[in-house]
Amino acid sequence: MHLSGEWILLIFIVAIAAMMLLLLHLTNLGLILHQTIPDRPHRRNLLASISFFITFLAVRLLVVFIQHHIGPFQYVTMGGRHIHHLVWGILILLGVGYAYLNEAGSLSTPASIFWSRLLSILYGVGAALTLDEFALWLNLANVYWSPEGRESIDAVMLFGSLLAIGTWGAPVFSAWLRKK
Repeated sequence: MHLSGEWILLIFIVAIAAMMLLLLHLTNLGLILHQTIPDRPHRRNLLASISFFITFLAVRLLVVFIQHHIGPFQYVTMGGRHIHHLVWGILILLGVGYAYLNEAGSLSTPASIFWSRLLSILYGVGAALTLDEFALWLNLANVYWSPEGRESIDAVMLFGSLLAIGTWGAPVFSAWLRKK
C-alpha cells in the first residue's frame, strides 16, 4: 500500500503537533517550561524551534525513503506535476500569519494558550518545509541533493539559529545586562 505524499505530510504535522501539545498539557514538562521560560514570546520561540528542527530532519529522511523506494512513501503529485513540500510550508505559514493577524492565541485563557502553542508549532513546521527547499527559490530547478542544494541547508541553519537565539539568547543577554 502506497500512501500519497499529502497524507504522509498531514499525518506527520498532526502527529508532531499532537505529541508536543500532549507533552505540554499532560506532563510536568509544560509546568517546567512555564516556570523556566516565563514570558510567552520565548515559549513560542522554543516550540517553533523544536518543531522546526524535528520537521527538517523528518522531511530529509522522508525524501531519502522516497528516493530509495523504502516503505510506502511517494511524492505528492497533482495532474502528473510534482508538488514540492515548500508549497505546503507556504500554505501553513499563510494560515499561521492569518491566525496571528486575528490575534489567535493572544489572551491568557486556556483555549488561547492552546492556540498560541499550536500556532507556534505550526509556524516551525511551515518554516522548515519552506526553507528545506530554499535552493529551489533561487535556482528554479530541483537541486535538492546537488551542490546548489547546500543553500537550503545554510538557510535552515541560519533560521533555526535565529529561532534558538530568540528562545535562549534573549533571556541570557537580559540577565547578563542586568548583572552589569
